[in-house]
Amino acid sequence: MDEPKEKKASIDPKLLKAAVEYGPIIVFFVTYWLADLYAATAAIIIATLVVLALSFLIERRLPIMPIVTGCIIIVFGGLTLWLKDETFIKMKPTIIQVIFGLVLLVGLYTKNIFLEKLLGASLKMEHQGWVLLTRRFAIFFFSMALLNEAVWRTQTTDFWVNFKVFGILVLTILFLVAQMQLLKKYLIVS
Repeated sequence: MDEPKEKKASIDPKLLKAAVEYGPIIVFFVTYWLADLYAATAAIIIATLVVLALSFLIERRLPIMPIVTGCIIIVFGGLTLWLKDETFIKMKPTIIQVIFGLVLLVGLYTKNIFLEKLLGASLKMEHQGWVLLTRRFAIFFFSMALLNEAVWRTQTTDFWVNFKVFGILVLTILFLVAQMQLLKKYLIVS
């Protein structure tokens, strides 16, 4: 007699991706408001390690962007905790945004359109559209880096935390909405 096969627990890939991308920032925000920036920094480091481990256990791979972001969180969060200096965690978004912008520009220079490689399976667009979108994203990332620097250097920590969690999200959504005309122009309709 055949034994029943063991059922595998499956997690929706979109849910896992959302947990990896937004889980640590939610943990950071909640911990900050319950405690302080140092506790929130420790919490985001732990949450990042947990979601990366879960992602690896479930998918047997780690996407490159969460690894890069996770390493920066661990290094700059660790420096924040070790040196008891808020500067490092406040610089983390700047460093991440600059890295993303530089990667996109290097890709353009080397004729590797990374956005197309990342999104091309779900979004069919003419080559020129990918080039323009990549340039715009690079400019957006550098602008966000400058904005983060201006905010953390001139505003209170409370203001910076709210900007980091909500301001960056809203500005990103507005940027994406502003790209709709470009997408319409270069979209390949099958």
